[in-house]
Amino acid sequence: MIFKSYILEENLLAIDNLGMFVFYGENHGLKKEFKENIKEIKKDQETLNFFQEEIIKNKNILINEINNKSLFNEKKIIFINEANDKIIDILEEIAENIKDEKIFLFADILDKKSKLRSYFEKSKNVGIVACYQDNEITFRKIIIKKLSGYKGLSTEIINLIIQNTGLDRSKLNNEIDKIKSCFIDKKIDLEKIDLLLNTKTNDDFNLLKDAALNGNKTNTNRLLSDTVFERENNIYYLNLINLRISKLNEINNLKSKHSSIESVISSLKPPLFWKEKPVLIEQSKKWNKSKLQTALEMTYQAELEIKSNSSIRKDLLIKNLIVDLCATANSV
Repeated sequence: MIFKSYILEENLLAIDNLGMFVFYGENHGLKKEFKENIKEIKKDQETLNFFQEEIIKNKNILINEINNKSLFNEKKIIFINEANDKIIDILEEIAENIKDEKIFLFADILDKKSKLRSYFEKSKNVGIVACYQDNEITFRKIIIKKLSGYKGLSTEIINLIIQNTGLDRSKLNNEIDKIKSCFIDKKIDLEKIDLLLNTKTNDDFNLLKDAALNGNKTNTNRLLSDTVFERENNIYYLNLINLRISKLNEINNLKSKHSSIESVISSLKPPLFWKEKPVLIEQSKKWNKSKLQTALEMTYQAELEIKSNSSIRKDLLIKNLIVDLCATANSV
């Protein structure tokens, strides 16, 4: 049975009658959010955490947990992480024995040929939801919803939060928690929030990204040497690059309707954060439709490599992408 993620975000109890459920996809932050919400809803029940590898090595671990009832708590919540097709035979074997237990599986991307995905999509007593990557629209909705009732939540502040999180749901939740802790009186101040958010840790990569998209070889080479690439942030770096390329593409599409690049940027909805404007003006002079299409193809290939090749040096892949983008910016 297939569910939509936005429906479960509104009402997670919609799957309460199902014995097994799969959350899959590239949005790790959303999957983590679902897991935390399940724990909160089921906080009076025993919770167990396994990795698929443990169960594959000894399937009796799962079978025993299903068959053995606790004296104190008959209901159990079982999380199985890093799930894939290898576990499907075990799940089919125990499916009929699941009564008071709930099994939640968390997987990466499952293609249409996946046995695990097919089983959970077609069976009526189990469910599955795809956790796709967030975009600016969904992030705006999340920020507005979670900061509802806060005075001073302007478009400029929302843009700053989005820019700072790189469309990473986990980072967004962390930043919103920080905002709630800081502004107890529910009055958000732009200067304070600029200092509060993780802009300092992101500044180095943003400077590198902007230098490359400006075609500034000297600054790009210097910043490549100086910037520390955090291993777990590779997709985040790609998201930052893609956000900027998408914005440049939007500006390029509007050029014919305005007398100058400055007027195009001023007309953008929602308005840009003030720090972005001069950088975007310079970058938009370098990038035309053809170059932007090339850039999108490069970031797409980089993302495929990062997600499909576990042995590759992902920081080198990002660095090579930066160099290629700088070269493209300067191409004729």
